[in-house]
Parts: sequence; C-alpha cells; structure tokens
Amino acid sequence: MVDAVVSIALNRLADFLIDEAVFLGSVRQEVQWLKNELGWMQCYIASAEEKQDDNPIARKWLNDITNIAYDAEDVLDKFIIQVHDEEIKPTGCFPSMSSCVKCRKKVNLPEEVVNLHDIGNDIEQLKIRINDLSRIRELYKFESSSNKGEGNSSNSLATLRQLRRTTSFSIEENVVGHDDGTTRLLAKLLNQDRRRFVVSIYGMGGLGKTTLAGKLYRHLDVKSKFDCRAWVCVSQDYNTRDLLLRIISSFGITTEADEADEAKFKNHKELASKGKIKKTKELKQMNEEELERYLYKSLKGHSYLLVVDDIWKKEAWLSFKRAFPDCNNGSRVIITTRSQEVAENSDERTYVHKLRFLTLDESWQLFCEKAFGNPDAKGVEEQLKTLGMEMVQKCGGLPLALIVLGGLLSNKTQLAKWKAVRDHIWQNLKKDNIHIPNLFALSFNDLNYQLKLCFLYLSLFPEDFEINVDQLIRLWVAEGFVLQDENRNMEDVAKDNFHDLINRSLIQIGKISWGRVATCRVHDLLRELAIEKARELNLLYNYDQMKHSIGNSSVISSCRREALYSPKENCLWLQQSNPSLRSLLSFDPYGFRLDIMRTITDRYTKFRFLRVLKLDGYPTRSTLSKEIGKLIHLKYLGLRGSKVKYLPRSILNLRRLQTLDLFNSDMEIELPNEISKLQELSHLSGWFFGNLEIDSLIKLQSLKYVLIQSWISINTEKLGNLRELWIYGSVQTTSEFCFDSIAKLERLEQLAVKLEDHRYLGCFASLQPLTRCSNLKDLRLYGKIEKLPEDIHNVLPNLECLLLQNSWLKDDPMRLLEKLDSLMILCLGLGFYIGKNLFCSAHGFRRLEILRLDVKDDLLEWQAEEEAMPMLRGFSIPNDSSLRIPERFKSIPPPAECEFEVDNHRFKLWL
Repeated sequence: MVDAVVSIALNRLADFLIDEAVFLGSVRQEVQWLKNELGWMQCYIASAEEKQDDNPIARKWLNDITNIAYDAEDVLDKFIIQVHDEEIKPTGCFPSMSSCVKCRKKVNLPEEVVNLHDIGNDIEQLKIRINDLSRIRELYKFESSSNKGEGNSSNSLATLRQLRRTTSFSIEENVVGHDDGTTRLLAKLLNQDRRRFVVSIYGMGGLGKTTLAGKLYRHLDVKSKFDCRAWVCVSQDYNTRDLLLRIISSFGITTEADEADEAKFKNHKELASKGKIKKTKELKQMNEEELERYLYKSLKGHSYLLVVDDIWKKEAWLSFKRAFPDCNNGSRVIITTRSQEVAENSDERTYVHKLRFLTLDESWQLFCEKAFGNPDAKGVEEQLKTLGMEMVQKCGGLPLALIVLGGLLSNKTQLAKWKAVRDHIWQNLKKDNIHIPNLFALSFNDLNYQLKLCFLYLSLFPEDFEINVDQLIRLWVAEGFVLQDENRNMEDVAKDNFHDLINRSLIQIGKISWGRVATCRVHDLLRELAIEKARELNLLYNYDQMKHSIGNSSVISSCRREALYSPKENCLWLQQSNPSLRSLLSFDPYGFRLDIMRTITDRYTKFRFLRVLKLDGYPTRSTLSKEIGKLIHLKYLGLRGSKVKYLPRSILNLRRLQTLDLFNSDMEIELPNEISKLQELSHLSGWFFGNLEIDSLIKLQSLKYVLIQSWISINTEKLGNLRELWIYGSVQTTSEFCFDSIAKLERLEQLAVKLEDHRYLGCFASLQPLTRCSNLKDLRLYGKIEKLPEDIHNVLPNLECLLLQNSWLKDDPMRLLEKLDSLMILCLGLGFYIGKNLFCSAHGFRRLEILRLDVKDDLLEWQAEEEAMPMLRGFSIPNDSSLRIPERFKSIPPPAECEFEVDNHRFKLWL
C-alpha cells in the first residue's frame, strides 16, 4: 500500500519540477534530490510490506516513509499557494503561473517574494528524515523487492496459500444455491463434443468458485465419464515445474501411487508394467520440458478432467497447457479465477460461467444450516431469527461470509452475544477466520499502485451506495490517482482502471444504461476491509454520526480525505483544524442546518489544500462566496442539486479546476464571461443560459446542458476534444437546427439535442454533416426530422445507441436503420413515425440487442422476416399497445428500466 502513496508523491514531484521551474531557482536541485531519494526508497517498499505483519521495525519504517511522502506533497502545495497569494498579484489580474512572473516584473516585485528559503528549509528537514530511514534500512538489512517470492511472504499469507493448496477442493461439501449453474456446467462437461475445451468459473473471492468446481469434480457422472482426473491449485506465486509435478501426482501416474490414486487412472497398472510410468524420484530430476512431454504422452489417447483452481493470470494456464493433448476424446479443463479477463481469454474454446451472489432465501438457508444445524431454523427463538436475518442481509449473498458467520454464532445462545456480533459484524468475522481478511489481501496485493488507490477510494462512499461511474472517473483524475498517457487522456486511462477492477471482481456492476455501466457498488465486506487499509495509510476517514463513528483525533486531523454521512453543526471535522485535508465528500441525505460552503470558504485557511469538494444536494446560497477563489488547488467542485445560481468572478482563480458540476434540474445558471480562463476545465455540467464564453476551452470533454441560443453563438473550432454534448431549447431564427457546428467536433461520442415545440416551430436539418463525427456512438434526437439520410449507415457508421422521439417521420425508418451495423440499442419514442406499418428484412439489425417501441394506436403492425434481429435479448412496447408484433418476439423479456435511464429530471420527462 505504501508504494501507492510514494508513487503519487513521485509523480507530483516530477510534474512540479516541470510546471514550477520558473520559480524554483536555487532549490531546484533540492527538489530533484527529494524525488531521487523517494525513488530509491520505493525499491525497498515491497520487501518491507511483506515483512510488516511479523516485523514491527518494517512496519515503523513504512509508516515513516508514508509520512515523508505526504509531507513532501505538503511542501509543494504550500509553495504553490505562496506563488498564487493575492498580495503578489496586481488587482484584477487572474494570471497563470507563468504570466505571474511578468506581472511581478511590471510592478517591480522581487522573485524572492515566493520565499525560496522556506521551501529549502522544509526540504532540508525531509532530507534528514530520509537519511535516517536509509540508515535504519541498512542497519536492519531490508532486502530488495527483486527478491520477492512466496518464501518472503508474511506468515499469514503463506499459511493461507498452503491451506488453499491442501484443502481447496474439500473445504465445503454442502453447496447451497447455484443449482441452475451446476446443471449447465454439468451439461458442458458431459456433452458429446469430442474436442477438448475449457470451462471457466469466475467471480469475487468467497463466492464459492472452488466449492462449485469441487462439486462438479466429485459428481458420479463425471467420475464415470473420464479415464482420469486431477486437481491443482495455482495461486498468485506459482512455479510451472512445481505445478506439473503436482498435476502428475494428482493424476496418479507415478509408481508410488497407492490404490486410491490408481483408481483415478484406469490403465495405471498396464502402463506401469510397460515402464511408461516414472518413479517420483525420476520425475523430480526432470526439467520443465521433459515433464511436459511425459505428461503429454501419459494422457494421450485418454479422456481426462483437470481442475486448475485459483488462477490469477492467463499466462499460468498457457505456461503448461501444451502438456494436455486434444485427442478428440472429450477431455475437459475447469478453471476457477477471480478475473473475468482470465476466464474469457484462457483458451480458444471456452465456456464462461459468472458465479452469482446467493439470493436472500439461499443465504438464509446456508446461514441456518451453519448456525442452527437445520435450514429452517426450527425451534429457534424469534429474536435470534430477527438478528440473524439482519446479519444475513449484511453479508450480501457472499457464501464465505455466511459460512463463517454461521459457524461463529453456532455456539452462542445468548441474545446479548448475538447483538454484539451484529453491531461489529465484520470485525468479528475477521477475528474468527483467516480466510476473511486475506480474501481481500490476496486480491488487493495483486493490484498496481494506481488500482490500489482507485479501489481504496471507493471506501469513501456509504454502504450500499450506488456510485455514479462518470463522477467516480472524474474524482480519480482530480485526486491524481491516474497517470497521464501520451496517447490517451486521463479519463480513458481511468476507465481502463475501472473496468480492470470489475474484471478482478472487486467492483460489482450496478445499473447499465445505454450500453454502458452507469453505477457500481462495493460489497460491504470488501468496503470494510478497504476502509481498514486506507486508515492504515491515513488516506481517508469516514465520519458517520448515525453509527457513532469515533477515531483518534490526531489521525482525523491529519488524514487526507474525509467523507461525511450524517453531519451536524458540531461535526468532528468542523471542530478540528485539518490542514492536510485534500478532499471532502459529503453524502448527508437530509442536508445541513447550516451553509456548508459558507463554512468552508469563511475558514478557507483550514481548507486551502482542497483538491476535491463534493457537496451534492446541499442548500447552499444562490451565490457562492468570493472566498471560493482562494481554494486554488481545487480540481473538482461538485454542487449538484444545490441552489447556486450565480458564480463569483473569484472562481476564475481556480486554474486547476477540471470538473465544475452545478447541475440542478430546477435551476439555470449563468457563468462568468471569462470562464475560458479555466483552461484545465474538462467537464462542465448544469443548465446554462446567457453567453457561454467557452470557445477556447480546448480540454473540454463534456458539456451539458446548454441552450440552443447559447450554443449557436459559440465558435466550436477549438472544442476538438469535446466528447459529450447535450443541447436543449427552441429554434427561433431559421426554424431548423443545423448540425454544421457539431460537425467540427470530430471526437464527439455522445450527442443529445432536444427541440421544444418541435412539431410547429422547428425541426432538425439534414444529419449529413454528422459524417465528420466518425466517433459518434450515442445519438438522441428529440424533434422533427424531415427525412433520414438514405446512406445513414455511412453517415453514422459506428453508432451503437440511437433514440428518436417526436421525429414524425413519414417513411418507415426500419428500412434505413437496419443498415446500421454497429447499432445495439434502439429506442423509438412517442411520435417517432406517423405511418401504420413497420418492416424489418432478414438481414437487418445484425447486432441489435435491445429495442424499445413507445407506440400509440396509430401504428398497427410490425413485420419482421425470420432472420431479422438475431441478437435481440430485450424488447418492450407499452402494455396497452394494440400493435401486432412477430410471434417470436413475444417471449423476449423487456429490458431493465435503467437501460434507458437519463441522469436528470427534464430528460426523463421527455422520454
């Protein structure tokens, strides 16, 4: 974990040396030295972290280097504040750092006003502390991380790995739930397909992947089908030669095999008599290639089943798969993994099964069997049942948690003891079972430092909270958790990180809207363990008065990020000064009894290092305090749902601001004319009216929502990075909305335009200019369209999602829309077509997955040839519709409501 904190500090130091070069002068070498030394320290962090559980000296060393990394960031931030302080700026000037030098020269201000002496002294103190750490490392002989291996692991992790290897397929005999999945997987294992293929089972740690694989492995039909079976557990630290030896032993193809092992291999005695089975001693003398050849020859001509349990990297299976012949005799391989990528890409012929969480009924049954000895809790007093159900719900369908919880409570009969466990459920489970904390540790330790920080950050959000993915991506970027890539912007890198965490089963997908993951969640168990890890790093603190949250005041007053769930006037964060605070996120659903923004700006000296301020839903005043401009480090300002209507000019001081989210469905906002001075601004959200001077915001990626009258006055030449654009309003001059200005946005991916009074006062001009927007994937048009382009498949070749509403098309749109080869989601809203019939040809809509038709009685019949829409999995029409549809579509279930969800009230009404 410490490597994550140090890496962030190193990145900031590198950027600082470039961005602030003009100011550094004589201390530049000192800053460079600090960067170099932290880089050297980082080489030894991995080794120290492996030892810290069992070595208090290593633990202390890591804690000290964490504090140094944080203090190095503080030095940089203090320096930047000095550079930007109001007293060294001419009145009325809002300069960037480089232009600030010119301003000082004009007014004859000396460069020493930045006070290089202070930063030099601060770095000198850090130098002393770093030298002390280097001396300690030499004294206690910390090994380099290059020696990392299973032998260096902490005792607890090494014990867990050994337990998995020796007991992994016999831990839990009784499998509750997953009957549907078991049936499908058995069918795959036992079918008549003669080619060898892989069955991959993936999901979060603790879901029961190994247990399910064991159930399949021991099934009587499976035992009778295959000539031989073997089981091997891989884990993170594996050795291919060792794996091959263990597989050979598991198959029983050695002369030392006992009778039980011989039964695994039907021709064992015959092969042994011919000298084809090697002695164990001979095998141990073979190299990796010889073992592969021996295993291949031994299995050739036989049907076999191999279970490869707990694979973390696809390279593990690839490293020895050539030892398993495909002889057209129905052999099978079962792989269990936490990684979706491993599950899907391990082999050319793979059946992938995602293991689900248990339902509430299944969870209760499993818990009762462990806690009461019967699945129905017969004879158990009602109060215990009530408490039990509360705890079962907290387990979120995770079998491991339910099993450990049931076992923990099985010998407790007093109501008070059950309440004690309920009040601190995760702490009790961690103490009771080694698998619970290390369940997370194994996954967490496998992450790079960026992913570690991104995952720990999720623990700031409340339990069971639906996290908005777009906001999360922007928060990660603002926090500095995402590295700049020369060829991609940071949001794209952050999205890769997000999907990587999903693939590793550390994040659960929440809502999917318009083909993209819109919200996500974190299982309560992983969240609690992440909170513990993050607090060890002093990375964050969650204050929840409803849960009587308490903590060490010195830790709280120095932590880097705070989340408030139920704050009051006497909140802990208001009582204590926290000059280290970088982020403040509040989730109080009932709002403050005071203006939190006013509190922060009035006491801005306490919060001058803030980078993230997210206070969605708070009834702050209609005008922000001008003191907001003194939070010059701010990169993310989220006041979604607040009452802010006017922004002070001082907001133009926030030169690092990347996200400005002022969205309120009932409030329109006017921005300062000089908003283009915020050159780092990437995401701008709110109902904006009046002049919108954003022409030169070259980094702007998303803009929503802007009046048509404001949009047409914008010169879009420099908005080449805009990816998401939402426009609304009425057409007043030409009665047409023209797409020429949008055609200049060549990177545009999502476009929504809503014309008011569309049928009578305005309509869309030709869509032909959108040909230049080759990246457009999501198009939503609310308004009259005279005619769709005949070559719409050339105009919108990459379109994946399309909504047409109140289009009043005269011709059947299906004839043209079915040619959109990339289209996966189609929503045809009210008034999309004034005809009576729709028709889809046999080769139409080859990739369409979801179709929604909001039709009135005017539309009578929809016809589709047999091969049309072969991928359709979701289809809906209004319940009271009289539209005649093809018989085969009647059995297709409707898509979830969230598939077409829009994140604001006005656009929901338009749907």
